[in-house]
Amino acid sequence: MSERPPIIQLKGVTVAYGAVQALEDVNLTVPEGAFLAIIGPNGAGKTTLVRTILGLVKPVRGEVLVFGRPATALGRLRRQIGYVPQMHAVDLRFPVRVEDVVMMGRYARLGLFRRPGKADRAAVERAMARVGVADLRHRPLGDLSGGQRQRVFLARALATEPRLLVLDEPTTGVDAHTSRSLYELLRDFQQEGITVLMVSHDIGVVSQYVDGVACVNRRLVAHGRPEVVLTDTTLSEMYGCQAMFFHHGKAPHMVVRMEEQER
Repeated sequence: MSERPPIIQLKGVTVAYGAVQALEDVNLTVPEGAFLAIIGPNGAGKTTLVRTILGLVKPVRGEVLVFGRPATALGRLRRQIGYVPQMHAVDLRFPVRVEDVVMMGRYARLGLFRRPGKADRAAVERAMARVGVADLRHRPLGDLSGGQRQRVFLARALATEPRLLVLDEPTTGVDAHTSRSLYELLRDFQQEGITVLMVSHDIGVVSQYVDGVACVNRRLVAHGRPEVVLTDTTLSEMYGCQAMFFHHGKAPHMVVRMEEQER
């Protein structure tokens, strides 16, 4: 089996906010067509890693390549990236309809002065139908449930017709059934040739869907297939305390044991 070419490469990447290092000497290669989950504790630098890959944050050291080009100088290649941010990054008070939100995914292709054409409207229709929100097209975004909103943002990302789909905590605030249906959709997209990169806190469940896991706590603790990487040793190193998996039903569950402080 031949190796797939890399779509993302990080080489010795360090990111700092002032005197605080958010990422330290990260080396990571993501092959085209992968479904990779980035996991780690709160404040571990997962969102910073995503923003660095997107070219929104410039590292103080190291190199970030996306599609073989520097992440901060992608030019027209940036159109091939679909991005779903964290839910709290969206102002739900803004009065906008579902259909208009999904059309925003076409803006990078339209430029400043072009109006949406037939191809743009067709791409929006396909994206809404693909994630099951076509019947919500005229609804205000703020009126939808958390799961419905996430599907709308996913449709917006799909409307870009991406090679690379990046999601930051897409299942935050939604129920277990909705989370699983979103993961299944993402796996379908991967099987259709889209590379999927996702930040997730849901380690046990997401490990059933992805083919790669990157464990992050400022540095890259481990990277590989879930069944190889997600060991008690790796989890303990990543969380800085004793951690282990136990199995209940189909999904593994993680338990973190906090050591008692000395009195």
